[in-house]
Amino acid sequence: MPSPFPGMDPYIEGKSWANFHFRLIGSVADSIMPEIRPKYVVIAEERVYLEHEVEGRDHIRPDLTIVDDGSLPYGSSRSATAAVARPVAITLPIPEEMREHYLTIRNRETQDVVTIIEVLSPANKRPGSDGKSEYLRKREEVLRSRTHLVEIDLLRGGDRLPVRGSQPECDYIALVSRERKRPRAEAYPIFLRQQLPITPIPLAEGDPDISLDLQKAFTLAYDRAGYDYSLDYGREVEPPLDDEDSSWAAAILAERIQES
Repeated sequence: MPSPFPGMDPYIEGKSWANFHFRLIGSVADSIMPEIRPKYVVIAEERVYLEHEVEGRDHIRPDLTIVDDGSLPYGSSRSATAAVARPVAITLPIPEEMREHYLTIRNRETQDVVTIIEVLSPANKRPGSDGKSEYLRKREEVLRSRTHLVEIDLLRGGDRLPVRGSQPECDYIALVSRERKRPRAEAYPIFLRQQLPITPIPLAEGDPDISLDLQKAFTLAYDRAGYDYSLDYGREVEPPLDDEDSSWAAAILAERIQES
């Protein structure tokens, strides 16, 4: 059963993003592969980095330190008797290895990378995170190269990634940066109450764009994950919706309950 929402499902972001990201990457690859063969191949690649500020790390157990509390037994002197040491719990900042997946479209014969497709994760948009710094560094490398960049942001939370000038007013966004047109790029505003758009994917010069049906890829990922029964639609949306969108979402879910 498909999502009750016409486009992006706002309930996915707060609880199921890592699983959804993995499945959407696969769905996007499956969707474009018939359009690019036999000249090109699409490959899932991995970016690895250390994150020092990880949200939700309640599983970390404090280490112990031993301190001198300055107290001495009655009638003794510091030179004669050592103080009793008592442990105090502290937590050490241990970085966590993070892995993020993205897609590359490569020329099948030369293996040259023609286009990179990124689906953003929360760490890529979280202020002060290593994930954001690492992603922006990689993004700059791509923007200085002869490789096209397609960036898909289906997250309402976090900071929108930088552009020159004002950002479009929207809930989500897809960005297409063509190598020969930089620094100009194409922004596709996406709204919560609308279907996800068909997004162009540029290839090498002389080859026409292919079309990524983002809504179709989303629905495939949603179905494969079984979100129609595994997502908790009784909880609050994270990040919260405004009052108008919250009422709209509640009405959609009430209609789904009546239909079932």
